[in-house]
Amino acid sequence: MKNSNEPSQEAASDTGAGQEEARLRQQAIGVKLRHMFDEVVNEPVPDEFLDILRRADERSAGGSGA
Repeated sequence: MKNSNEPSQEAASDTGAGQEEARLRQQAIGVKLRHMFDEVVNEPVPDEFLDILRRADERSAGGSGA
């Protein structure tokens, strides 16, 4: 007689397939996130931001500032 508390082979197979599907989904998300990150990293720095950084460097070096 089979113990009703033990998972059936079919249920175990479904669990394995579900885990594989989840792994593939996570992998696809990771690929897309890396692609998006690479795009952001390769964007040029806006001139306004460079000016702010330049002024901050001048102030910290004892240059002219307000």
